[in-house]
Parts: sequence; structure tokens; C-alpha cells
Amino acid sequence: MKKWELIKTLRRHNKLSEKRNPAYQQNKVAKVFIYIGGAFMMLYLMFFSVMLSLVANSSQSFTACELMFGIIPFVLVVDFGFRFMAQQTPSQLIKPYILLPIGKYACINSFLFNSLTSTGNLIWFAFFLPYTIMSVLFSEGLLVSVLFLLALYLLILVNSQWYMLVRTQINKHYLWWIIPAVVYALIFSPWYIGKNANIEKLCDFYAQLGEMISNGNVLVIVGILVLLTLLLVINRKVQYASVYTEISRNEKTKLRHVSQLSSLERFGEVGEYLKLEIKSIMRNKNIRKSFISANILVLIFSLLISFTDIYEGGMTIFLCVYNFAIYGAMILVRVMCFEGNYIDCLMVRKENIISLLKAKYFFYSLILLVPFLLMLPTLFTGKCSLLMLISVIALTAGPIYCIFLHMAIYNKQTVPLNTKFIGRGGMETNYVQVVINLAALFLPPVLVGLLPHLMGEVPAYLLITAIGVAFIATSPYWIRSIYRRMMLRRYENLEGFRASR
Repeated sequence: MKKWELIKTLRRHNKLSEKRNPAYQQNKVAKVFIYIGGAFMMLYLMFFSVMLSLVANSSQSFTACELMFGIIPFVLVVDFGFRFMAQQTPSQLIKPYILLPIGKYACINSFLFNSLTSTGNLIWFAFFLPYTIMSVLFSEGLLVSVLFLLALYLLILVNSQWYMLVRTQINKHYLWWIIPAVVYALIFSPWYIGKNANIEKLCDFYAQLGEMISNGNVLVIVGILVLLTLLLVINRKVQYASVYTEISRNEKTKLRHVSQLSSLERFGEVGEYLKLEIKSIMRNKNIRKSFISANILVLIFSLLISFTDIYEGGMTIFLCVYNFAIYGAMILVRVMCFEGNYIDCLMVRKENIISLLKAKYFFYSLILLVPFLLMLPTLFTGKCSLLMLISVIALTAGPIYCIFLHMAIYNKQTVPLNTKFIGRGGMETNYVQVVINLAALFLPPVLVGLLPHLMGEVPAYLLITAIGVAFIATSPYWIRSIYRRMMLRRYENLEGFRASR
């Protein structure tokens, strides 16, 4: 079989494996919402493209090509961030083929080819193409327009390979975040290094690439192609080494003193599940990473709110809600997915799941004290009031957590506790979680943002607090309701958990 035929075969197998995934039917409806959201995102990109083209057409300082390349670092950073929600690293693709008599890099080559030809890389044309037609085509000509679009598309491909390389490494250890931090610090260095450093100097620096494109200089294209080739070669070796390490790993057991958390025994069965939740975070790699990531994001958001002027006025309340909801959006939305590894044991005793759900709810409600303590400086700077923080805590522990815990009814994919690269049932494919996250993270902030304008801050925050307290007080009832609905789907969910282990 030739290399091209092998790539097409592996691509077809990957598509078939997605359709055979236990969550495929579950994801169908959710995908519709994702496509609708994608359509709105493209409309926004087209809107920003038109606005930028109007600026370019009236600018006396920059040509159209120079203006776009002047802001391209910001575009690439946004693209890099959004890829964490959509682009995956090698997982199901590798293990079934690793022992077959094919080239050892065949699967990796197929994956890299698929990442380059993914339709997701074309989304930015909703931003680039209208701008090119309105500002570049008629002023610079067809050849320059083609070179302009080609250079921008190649930069997006470079970004896709850069993301994949970074994501693979940070899956191993969080210290690898130092590399992208250093790289982006260098990219944006004209903004803060040197005499009279500012954002205009940054734009001027990268606008030179646009000037070369305007002059028909293909060296920009050649340079980007060289960078893309280099990243592909590095990625090829890094991805294979990572997958091979995961396959041939040896389990190492380290003897250490583990706290028995005996103080939780007073809470009976719920206390036992509280101990299970805490020890799972301490012992299991994937749960621990999610928990650490959530804490890092909480710290970053808290610092942004407390010590910067980026979010002021009405935007502060939005970021506050997001800050408190991070634990739910990153961990609680996966309720029962990690437990899918031992779901059979949980089912042997009636109403075990109720105690488990209560323990999770109590634990993640209590941990809301972390963002509250980190945001205390906002009280002294006057950006937030104590009543506002209390209302956001009540909203998060009430309606938002109620929405997230309802995922226990629909989740039926097992998430590995420790393995990553070859684990099955990756949560990146569960679009239902995406929809639940969007509902939980956008609807409550809209409510919180509108009410103070409609009825004043104090009455609005008191009403929000009352709603949150009502949900908290009735939590035993809606948790039991979740349990009943889970039991109606228990055989379907059990089949999904077992099939995705």
C-alpha cells in the first residue's frame, strides 16, 4: 500500500471510529448547536473584517497588507487559545495500528496531514477574505492578494503545528507552559522592550512583512514554509515518542504516607465519598491536572479583576461569574466520567450514587472559598461589593452547579484516570458538555448583568442571592431527581462506560 493510500485509509478509519463512538448519537443534537455557534462566530469575524478594512482604506500610515500583518500576532494568540477547545492530540488513532507491519510514523503522518487539511483552519478566511476583497484586491492587484491570503493561511497552519507541539508537552507537565510563555514574550517584545516601546512599535515591526508582500516578495512565503516544515519534523518525532512512551509505560508504585482524612467519617457515607474525591485529585494524573488547571485559571482571573483595568464597570460581574464557575466548567461537568472506570462497583448498592453526587456538590461548593479569598482585594479597590461576591457564590453553588450536575444523567464515556494519549473516550468529542458549558456560562452572567440595570444593584444582588439559596436549600431534592433519571438510563449508560474504557 502506497503512502497516500495509507493516509486515506487511516483517515477513513478515524471517521468511522467517531461514528461508532458510544457518544455519537448523544452528540448529534449538540453538534447542531455547535454549528450554529460556529456560524455566529464566522459572522462576527466577517463583521470585524469589514470594520478593519474601513480602517485600512482610510489610513494614511499603513497599507492594507501592512495593517493586517501588524495585528497578526494578536490573531495568532486568539487562534492558539481557541484550539484548546477543538483540536486534539493523537489518541484513538495510534494504538490499533502500532503493531501492524506499516511504517512506524505512518499513523503520525496521517494525523499531521489531517491536522493540516482540517476545515477548522479555514475558519479564519471569514476574517481574511472580506478584508482582502475590500482593501487589497483593487488597490494591490490579484497577485498580491493571492500572496497575501497564502501567507496568512500558512501562518494559521504554523499555529496549528505549534499548538499541537505545546499541547503534547504540557500534557506531560505544567512546567512546559514556560516555553509558550517565553515564545510569546519574544513575539510581543517590541511592545515593551526598547526606547519608546509601545503597541504602535509592535505593529510597525510586523507590518514590514506586509510591505514585503505588497512588493511581491516571495521570501515571506518561503520563510513561513521553512518554519512550517521545521515544526512538522519536530512534531513528527515528538508525537511518536509521546505515544510510544504511553504504550510502553511501566507502572511505578511509590510508598508514601497518605492521610486517612478521618475527620470526614462523621458525615457517614457522604464523608467516605468526600474522601474518595479528595484522594482521586491527589492520586490520579488526569483529575489532578484538571484541578490544577482550574486553580491556575481562578488565580489569573482574580488577578485580572483585582489589579488591572481590563474589566471595569458591567464587565466585572461577568468575569466574577466565570471565575467562580471555573471548577464546575472544567471538572464538575465531567461528573461520572472518571467514576466510569469503576461504575460497576458503585451500582452494587442502592442509592450509592446519591451519596456520591452529594459529596461532589458539597466539595465543589466549599471550594468556592478559594476564588472568594483571592478576590478580597476587589473589596478594598471598590471594584466589587461584598453583596455582589456573595450573590455570585450563591448563584454558582445553586443554579450553575445544578446545571452541571445534570450531566450525570447524560455522561456515558469513561475518562481514563491516568493515561492520556491512547485513552479512549476523550472528552474533547463530547459536544453535550460544550452545550451545557455554554448554557451555564452565558445565561447566568446575562441575568446577573441585566438585573442591576433593571432594578438597581442592591435589590438585584439580593434577588440573585435568594435564587441561589433556594437552589442550595432544595439540593437534596434535585440531586435525588438527577439520581432517578440516571437510573432510568442506567443500562444505556453502563454500556457506554464499559465500551469506552
